[in-house]
Amino acid sequence: MNNPLAEPYLILSKVYLDGKYLKQAIAETQTDPTQRARVIKVCYGVLEKDVFLDYIISRNTGKMPRGGIKLILKIALYMLEFLDKHDYMVVDSAVQLAKKAGKGGAAGFVNAFLRAYSVPPLPESASERLSVQASAPLWLAKRIRRTYKDEALDILSAPSLGQCVRFVRGEEEYLSREHICTPFEHTYIFPSFMRDDNFFAGSYTFQSAGSVAICSQVEGSPDGLLLDACAAPGGKSVFLSPKFARITAQEIHPHRTQLILDYASRMGVQNITAVTGDATEYNPAYGSAYDAVLCDVPCSGSGVINENPDIKLFRKEADIASLNEVQLKILTNCASYVKPGGMLYYTTCSVLPEENDSIIYAFLENTRGFAPVRGECPLAHRETRYGMQFLPHISLGAGFYICAMKRENA
Repeated sequence: MNNPLAEPYLILSKVYLDGKYLKQAIAETQTDPTQRARVIKVCYGVLEKDVFLDYIISRNTGKMPRGGIKLILKIALYMLEFLDKHDYMVVDSAVQLAKKAGKGGAAGFVNAFLRAYSVPPLPESASERLSVQASAPLWLAKRIRRTYKDEALDILSAPSLGQCVRFVRGEEEYLSREHICTPFEHTYIFPSFMRDDNFFAGSYTFQSAGSVAICSQVEGSPDGLLLDACAAPGGKSVFLSPKFARITAQEIHPHRTQLILDYASRMGVQNITAVTGDATEYNPAYGSAYDAVLCDVPCSGSGVINENPDIKLFRKEADIASLNEVQLKILTNCASYVKPGGMLYYTTCSVLPEENDSIIYAFLENTRGFAPVRGECPLAHRETRYGMQFLPHISLGAGFYICAMKRENA
């Protein structure tokens, strides 16, 4: 019988030890097809519970293990605490994996630890307790708690509801399966959904409810021009293509520009021009040229950690200041591309006000001629000073923000 910890270890070692993103590590690692769903579940689960697993290990050993041994303990602890696996099977498999991974000297420690550990009580400090309960980095727990108070745990712990699928045609074929209806036409969330030939034929695509909500706020016109300033992989550009005569989808890296072209081609969309360019640098050809400009800026991803748990591992508090600088640069630069009377949209997949309303405040303080515009959206959200905040626990798992601003006619 194959070791049930081995394949998760192969994938997660690329994440924890080599710094790769989980989806990349999964894609490049061969696994037993019959066990793939279980392996992916374990990989996502370990990352989702990373802080909690660290807490158990740190409170049960005098010296924190490192590298591969620490990872083996995390995988084993996740199986024991959340998958109800038999203790003897997990412990024996962890010991055998340690030996196979060339860490036989630590096999006795792994065996002793997994047989004797206990789950410690939660910390007394409110922020530290939230960090462990939600298995979120302490810096993020502090910021979310400061902003959202009693909702912080619900926001940080909101689960993924599954895969959100937006259909172009043929949805009737799939609606006999278990699903959640979203407030948007032709868009549903399935607990499990494997793509098939209809995906490659452009009959449907995967697009989160939050992304669809953002697109619902963008006003278009049959002869209008849209600049999607940070467009890869192209989902919003493709969804918005019927609203505009022409869309320029810009991305800073050539390989990501190709993703836009591939996406548009798969979906049969022909009015998108994908270009490579830096949204922080002024392009004179774009000056006052667009009826609408969408700035889906780089951000912390704090609103989508339920879908991308490796964000908890890689995003650091020090990143926020540098992200803020880029966010404001993009917004300020792209504002010059909006025609008089046109619309400017700023959006993130963050729940941190520092990346959302605070950026809009700084922009409006330094840029004349723009005024926020209130909209309506059927997906549950909170009104902020300038825009809409979608939150994972009330917005079908989506933590997105959008602010719409109109340029004065002048």
